Amino acid sequence: MSMMKHLADLVVVKEKMKATFKYRQQMLHSPDQSSLILDHFPRFLDIPGLIDQDFTMLFGKDLSGKFIAKWPTFYKPRVITISKSLHQSTHLDDLLSAQEESNDCGWDSVVAAILLLVHLLPPTAKGKRHGKISASEAADHVIKFMKVGTSMATFLGRIGSAQPFLLCVGEKRSSIQKFYIVLDQKPIPCVAQTAVAAFDELSFDEGALHVCCVL
Repeated sequence: MSMMKHLADLVVVKEKMKATFKYRQQMLHSPDQSSLILDHFPRFLDIPGLIDQDFTMLFGKDLSGKFIAKWPTFYKPRVITISKSLHQSTHLDDLLSAQEESNDCGWDSVVAAILLLVHLLPPTAKGKRHGKISASEAADHVIKFMKVGTSMATFLGRIGSAQPFLLCVGEKRSSIQKFYIVLDQKPIPCVAQTAVAAFDELSFDEGALHVCCVL
C-alpha cells in the first residue's frame, strides 16, 4: 500500500485498488479503522473514479448506474410532484421555483431537485436536547457551494464539518464547474462532473445508498 501512494501509472493504481478492495471493506466495518481509510489510501483524493470503482465492485454495474439512468425520467418528476404536496416553506418554494425558471442567485434545476429529496426524508436529530433539524438545515449539510478562486483549505477550515457532503464549485450556484465529495475534511474529486453523478457518489460515501428508495 505504501508503494501505491507514489505510483504515477493510473492503470496500475486502479488495479492495486481493486486488489485491496476487501481490505478496505474490513476497515470500513471496523470502528477503529473506518476513519483511517483516506490515510491508508490517499489516492482517493487525487484520482477521480476510485470511489465509483469500489461501488461497482460492491454492488455490480447494473446498480451502480441505475440511479443516474433513472433520475431524469423516473425519480426527478416524482420528487417534484411529491414535494409540491408538502407543507410549503421559503426554502421549499425556492427549490420548486428553480424547476420552472432560472435564477442566478439560486441552484440550477438539477441540484435544486436533488435538495428536494431532503424534504422527503424524516427529520434527523441535532444531538442531545437539541430537537430535530429543519429540512433547510439538513440540505445545507448535504450540499455546499464554494465560489471559484476560494482557498479550499480556508473554506473547509471555516466549515469544520466532519460529516460527508457534496461541494459544488463555480462562479455561482446556477453554474457549477466542479464537484467534490468532502470526507473527513478532505476533498475527493468526482469523476463525472454532473450533479446527479456526484450525488450518487456522495450517497455511496455516506452509506445512504440510493435514498430515492423512499419514493
